Amino acid sequence: MAKVKIKPLADRVLVEPAAAEEKTAGGIIIPDTAKEKPQKGTVVAVGPGKKDEPMTVKVGDLVLYGKYSGTEITVDGGNYLIMRESDIVAVI
Repeated sequence: MAKVKIKPLADRVLVEPAAAEEKTAGGIIIPDTAKEKPQKGTVVAVGPGKKDEPMTVKVGDLVLYGKYSGTEITVDGGNYLIMRESDIVAVI
């Protein structure tokens, strides 16, 4: 997990997506064009939350999120997603 210089605002969370699967269970190599977008990742930074809604996730949590959640950003050569905490469906 990399240290980034981004501080999300309000109820937003910065997530580093997990790597996409390279092979199927049967050993077939998946080309880049056919890879599924990962739906899990590690929380890298957390905003302070809203006045009446404290944040429930913390840095280092492994989370599951919706397939089309968040906005993709690139910071210091790393790819991240920034999303609202409500887009996170579970902590694993």
